[in-house]
Amino acid sequence: MGGCIMKPAIANAYRLIFFGGSMIARMGILCVSALLILLIYGQAKLSAEENGITLHYTSGGSAAAIAAAGFNLADVQYVEQLNALPPGMKGLIWLDESSGVTPRFIAKVKPFIGNPKLFGFRLCDEPDITGKYHSPAVSPAALKAEADWIKANVPGAVTFVTLMDMGSFEAPHFMNTFNPANTGIDFFGLDPYPVRGKVFDLDFIDRTVEAAVAAGIPLNKIVPVFQAFGGGNWRTYTGGVRDVYKLPTPDQANQIFARWATYAPNPAFDFAYAWGSQNGDTKLGSTSPEALSLRVAFKAHNTAHSR
Repeated sequence: MGGCIMKPAIANAYRLIFFGGSMIARMGILCVSALLILLIYGQAKLSAEENGITLHYTSGGSAAAIAAAGFNLADVQYVEQLNALPPGMKGLIWLDESSGVTPRFIAKVKPFIGNPKLFGFRLCDEPDITGKYHSPAVSPAALKAEADWIKANVPGAVTFVTLMDMGSFEAPHFMNTFNPANTGIDFFGLDPYPVRGKVFDLDFIDRTVEAAVAAGIPLNKIVPVFQAFGGGNWRTYTGGVRDVYKLPTPDQANQIFARWATYAPNPAFDFAYAWGSQNGDTKLGSTSPEALSLRVAFKAHNTAHSR
């Protein structure tokens, strides 16, 4: 074995110890030791943050049900729900607020301040800067006011929105809408759902991510939103033609995970949309054989994926 090389700071500390055994020397080594502990702790903390577990979020569903499928970030509205989450699960609070720091906004946020199970706040869903598709129109300034208030009053809580694609299936578009620079929001969900009645197009994910990056959203601020629904009364357009969504098969889900991993291999969290049924559709929390098979694929992903 090779000899031990003593770091300069430690070597100097030992010199102090053997310098007559004085009280000053003892105080010196205590100070140096404390500094070394702080440095080591800081490195460990940084390493832990860099190698933390990617959280897995889904909207709807009981904490027990989603935990059984490997989800550890719950959709929460009330403090009682947050407090009831099982150990190891955090809460993402659904605010549905996009008008700025109003009394209603403050009243919704304040009860969660200081709660150890809090992860952050989902401000709103697909804000529309034009007001053409969702009314009223939402301004970046209003969302920035909300994000800034949360940062100032709820230290450590993240802010999150899912974005509306202002373009098309062929040409997604987010330019001049919302990004970290004009909102101060931490994370932005992108939801290119590729499984449709007419096509299964993984390249839709590529087009969407590229459009978001071009609009000023860095890759490390992007939250992948995975398609976990199909059928029902939802309608969309593919190639300008009216189309429907189909529930992904387990194989398609695995391909979606893999394609997203080329852009966001270690996201802070990902988002399976969705658990609870809406508009007559089949979702991850449904009891059909197809949904149960899809749930197995999501559980495998959720319990294997970390950053």
